[in-house]
Amino acid sequence: MPSCNPQHDAYIGKAADFAKPILIHLRELVHQACPEIEETIKWSMPFFECKGAVCNMASFKQHCAFGFWKGSLLTDPHNLLSVKDNNATGQLGRITAVTDMPSAEILIAYIREAVALNEKGVKVVKGKPAEKAELLIPDYFVDFLKGHPKAETQFNQYAYSHKKEYLEWITGAKTEATRLKRMQSAVALLSEGKSKNWKYQK
Repeated sequence: MPSCNPQHDAYIGKAADFAKPILIHLRELVHQACPEIEETIKWSMPFFECKGAVCNMASFKQHCAFGFWKGSLLTDPHNLLSVKDNNATGQLGRITAVTDMPSAEILIAYIREAVALNEKGVKVVKGKPAEKAELLIPDYFVDFLKGHPKAETQFNQYAYSHKKEYLEWITGAKTEATRLKRMQSAVALLSEGKSKNWKYQK
């Protein structure tokens, strides 16, 4: 097998008995699909590269996984790349035996398409991160904070997430009495420099 990495050998050697034939089979298919493939280790998992990452495999206690680095760009004619098991890693779901995988012919075709994407220089276009919604601070809380300068300063200095925790707690009150009680508690915590959920933070 060309371009074999001893780290891949070691990884397969340490895998569970059920996983060894799966990993060996996947490794052989990748090299069969593209003899120029190079083996690397990333994030403690075996990766296969050719002008960039192509695919990777992994072994767990009860299953194996296999995925494509640019899986979202593959044409996926056999609808293989939508993982139905949220507990699985990779795009083929949980693999517990060689028979769980698509045929060698199909997988080789997918691997070759993934290699072709790298050869063409195609890149995954990442979407812009979702913008944080503007925090709406109720006038009644703004006015309440003005009577407690230390708490007001602390609140204004806090990051978005900490402010949001306080505001959701206060505005979630169902009665004015509960809201007032929560604002008083908030001011007490803020005056001590504490976030709303300080007890649960390490």
